[in-house]
Amino acid sequence: MPLISVIIPVYNGEKTIRETIESVCNQTLSDWELIVINDGSQDSTLETLSSIQDPRLKVFSYPNAGQAASRNRGLALASGKYISFLDADDLWTADKLELQLKALENNPEAAVAYSWSNCIDESGQFYRRGIHIALNGDVYANLLLIYFLENGSNALIRRQALDEIGGFDESLPPAEDWDFWLRVGARYPFVAVPVPQILYRVSANSASTNIWRMERAASLVIERAFAKSPASLQYLKNPSLGNLYKYLTSKALEGEPKKEHILTAARLLAKALQYDRSLLGKKVVAKVLLKIAAIAILPPEKAQELFAKFENIFNTTTILGYLRRDPF
Repeated sequence: MPLISVIIPVYNGEKTIRETIESVCNQTLSDWELIVINDGSQDSTLETLSSIQDPRLKVFSYPNAGQAASRNRGLALASGKYISFLDADDLWTADKLELQLKALENNPEAAVAYSWSNCIDESGQFYRRGIHIALNGDVYANLLLIYFLENGSNALIRRQALDEIGGFDESLPPAEDWDFWLRVGARYPFVAVPVPQILYRVSANSASTNIWRMERAASLVIERAFAKSPASLQYLKNPSLGNLYKYLTSKALEGEPKKEHILTAARLLAKALQYDRSLLGKKVVAKVLLKIAAIAILPPEKAQELFAKFENIFNTTTILGYLRRDPF
């Protein structure tokens, strides 16, 4: 029986799946099984998988059902004492599993170990730093405020705890990760490995780039979580919504300038200001408005040239620096 089960859902991942699997095969800890759930891929994903020769790799194919369903399918097949999930376009550093396992072994009361993330672009080059928050113990209040794990490729969890919590809610894409870890955090302590070990790929085709779906699903996650949270934590609801809309505003303006995102970004910024009045008068708000105006007035290529030339002015990802992180 393997010590760790790694579960990778993949749908049309021919461009990245080999590199992702290699980042698992290159782990300094070798006692693992790798379960790949082929979620109805229609490209050459299966051919790529069949060319990888490692006895620890197991591939299962199903009709397309989405990432949450694929993770749940993988869980039903996993036999490890610990479970870790990895998206088909993300990467791990070689010591990811080793250091997270050591963290759990040194903290037997904790059910989850997580690390920091950095973002890479579609070609695998560094894109931007993650939020790098290190929290230990009871993290539920912090997790209500901000999804500090950042992505679904991060944590290592004890199988026993996962069995008690249940799987992923398949009705909540693309916010099923936050919902899942909130349910875990409500019952179990976490331990942090404070080094970047997850390379999260920012892609134009990723589920998180669908702003409307993310807004709808994440808002529902917040409503459900606070409906179950004690009265002593209800004061965090507006800050949690404020953080959500700051994040969505930065996502709407990320990447190539698109005029169809103007109204969306303006609406999201208004919602962020509604829930977090401390943003009023901040320079970052002026930066966001300036970027929206540039996209509205200039042709896309001219706007992109302007943003590249004055990156320090137009870098609206700095709005993430205003995320409220500490509930106390």
